[in-house]
Amino acid sequence: MTSASWLPLIVVVLTQIQASFAVNALTVSMAGITTDLDTPATSVGTAITAGTFAMAAFILLGAKIGSRFGSRGVFQIAVAIHGLAMLGVALSVSPAMLFIAQASSGAVIALIAPALVVFIATNYHGAQQARAIGFLAAAIPAAGVLALLLAGWFATTIGWRWSFALMVALAAINLLLSFRLKKVPAQPGLSIDWTGAILAAIGIILLSFGFSGLATWGLWLATPQAPFDVLGLSPAPLLIIAGLIVGQAFFAWLRRRGREDKPRIFDLRVLATGSERAVTACMATMLFVGTAANFLIPLYIQVVQGRSSIETSFSIIPYTLSIFVASTFVAYLYDRFTPRVLATAGFIVVASALTLLAFTVRGEWSQGFVVAGLILLGLGQGAIVALVFNTLLSAAPRQLAGDVGAWRGLVHNLSGSVGIAVASAFAVGMLSALLLSGAQEHPEISDELIAQVNINEANFLTNEQLADVLGSRASGPELDAAIAVNAQARLEALKISLLGLAAISLLAIVPATRMPGRRRGDLPEKLEPDDDDDIDDVVDPDVDAELDAAVDPALDEREAHA
Repeated sequence: MTSASWLPLIVVVLTQIQASFAVNALTVSMAGITTDLDTPATSVGTAITAGTFAMAAFILLGAKIGSRFGSRGVFQIAVAIHGLAMLGVALSVSPAMLFIAQASSGAVIALIAPALVVFIATNYHGAQQARAIGFLAAAIPAAGVLALLLAGWFATTIGWRWSFALMVALAAINLLLSFRLKKVPAQPGLSIDWTGAILAAIGIILLSFGFSGLATWGLWLATPQAPFDVLGLSPAPLLIIAGLIVGQAFFAWLRRRGREDKPRIFDLRVLATGSERAVTACMATMLFVGTAANFLIPLYIQVVQGRSSIETSFSIIPYTLSIFVASTFVAYLYDRFTPRVLATAGFIVVASALTLLAFTVRGEWSQGFVVAGLILLGLGQGAIVALVFNTLLSAAPRQLAGDVGAWRGLVHNLSGSVGIAVASAFAVGMLSALLLSGAQEHPEISDELIAQVNINEANFLTNEQLADVLGSRASGPELDAAIAVNAQARLEALKISLLGLAAISLLAIVPATRMPGRRRGDLPEKLEPDDDDDIDDVVDPDVDAELDAAVDPALDEREAHA
């Protein structure tokens, strides 16, 4: 088969970099933004989560809108709006302007992300299509590497705003190149389920804000930072419960629309079998663990080691590059190993890497074991993220590939937000417990100092920051002891958090062993079916694999090996 031009893939990869770069750049540029806008770091965090929440909330709707009105045209409008949003970030003069610009960028990414899968389906087939999907997955860590290098360099030289000006230029390039893509016809026969879209958006926003507020608003009882409380209870768990209730209403609505054979915002046949739900479980677990680790690692470098932003950027490049490499080349293993084998091996590698990191992190980042642990973590994470998306695409009915792409975007953003929020809450909780026990074991630290400092509201602080917080409350041996306890508690809390993530990775082996085999065949060029289109019957992949094995001795041998 003749290979297709790689130009569409170049547009896909560059656009994914454009979409992913902003979040990483905001994180690296936090110090400059807080100084320029005279705002606390929490405001930057709010802007980051605003973009993530907006994308997750509207991703299901974005897939339908692209197909209904033409993927290329909608993509071009969204890329242009995203470029304007990046210009808004670059020109921000207040936290409110930064928030609005970042939220706008997240909302239009919900239109961009599904279109990228459409471009791959319409331009590539066979092994070239599998590699293209791998490159799409690899573009996210590639954007992370670029953000770490460029945004870190800009932030320390010419200013953080130039990182986002660069994204404006990239948006213009992507917009011009997109006119050379194959035009994807609009589908006037596709109806949009607006009620389902609204339910999905409300449920996701409630869950996202609830999980994000766990660390600052309180796990159960409201803290002073909580925007409100209900009889003293934190709003975070209440929002999570409300989100789960709306989520149940959303799935009930989808089932009802399915029984009535009416269009719905998401087709549950994507998750019809246990094997397909197992793929989602693996995807959510890996994204949860990956984003949590991606939060803990910079926390370790900047707080425990006291490194600068640019030093942090260079320190985690081996980890980010290994994600890119694994995402790119895992497709070459599809013909030799089943998804079950690859996913199980990947989770074992991730758990081993996290365990290695937990037992080897010290004060020096240059330790060989620490670098090896980061590389192993990236290889396992990158392979799994690319694998599960490709597997779900090939296992679900071919006509529902657009719903698969939207589902992947929803799970990616929601699991990522939850991963950071839960890791933060858990790490801070462990820190509080360790600080209290450590302080009680040091007679130099008086009961009066313990009473004056609210350990339940502890956070990760450098030695210098702790000395400033204690101020005139402690001095001499008592201050030295408090700093020593804080340093030990910080390190132990991070170690325990990493071990917790390793345990979650091992638990994911259970759904990994239930992942389906890959079906032969390409994605259809029309990823969203019209209302009257026929959908392939849902086939249990386990039964399908047994039938394939009966006529393919090589496949039978591989399954027996697995």
